[in-house]
Order: sequence, then structure tokens, then C-alpha cells
Amino acid sequence: MSAPVKPDITLDLLDKIDIRVGTIVSVEDIENSNKLIKLTVDFGDFKRNILVGMKGERENPKEIEGQQALFVVNLAPKKMAGEISEGMLFDVGYADGIVPVLAQPERTVPNGTRAG
Repeated sequence: MSAPVKPDITLDLLDKIDIRVGTIVSVEDIENSNKLIKLTVDFGDFKRNILVGMKGERENPKEIEGQQALFVVNLAPKKMAGEISEGMLFDVGYADGIVPVLAQPERTVPNGTRAG
């Protein structure tokens, strides 16, 4: 059974979320965390370190190195497990309790390409 649809929002609110395609350059373990790994992501004009709670979801998190995915890039930086996260991986499945998969473009596009 699907989750209920969230309340309506305006296009103005949706337009405030900056979702971009980036290539995952590296995946590093964060030793003092049971969940977090650090992704270094290339967005073309800039790179970001983005922490994701992927530990334990994949047998080998490094398998996503070199892949493109969608990321929210305009979240305020947040310190977690002694590291700073500068965005959020936009994945599919976590909210529904299934093992998440990357939200990806159907073919390679330039890093930094905006969704929407």
C-alpha cells in the first residue's frame, strides 16, 4: 500500500529547492559513525562533500563511485559525526522502508544540470 500523498505546495515553494545532477567521485567510510559515509560529488563548477546514511544498505558502497545521481545542493551545511555535509542525496525508497536506490538521469548529462 502506498503512503498518502503529502499536502499540496505551491510552485514557488518547489522552485526554492535546487536539485542538480552530480557525479560521485569518491565514497569514503566515516569510522565514528554506524550509518554515514562521505561522498565527494562533482557538480561541474563546484564539488561538495555530502554525507549519506548508506552504511549497511549496500554490501559495497564504493559501487556507486563514478555514477551520476540527483542531489539537493541548497541545504544549509550540517555537521554530523564530526564532518560537514553540504547537501543531500536525492534517493528513492528510504521513506518507504525499502533499500534505497539512486535517483539518476536516464543518460549522462553535464554535471550541475538542474532538475525541474
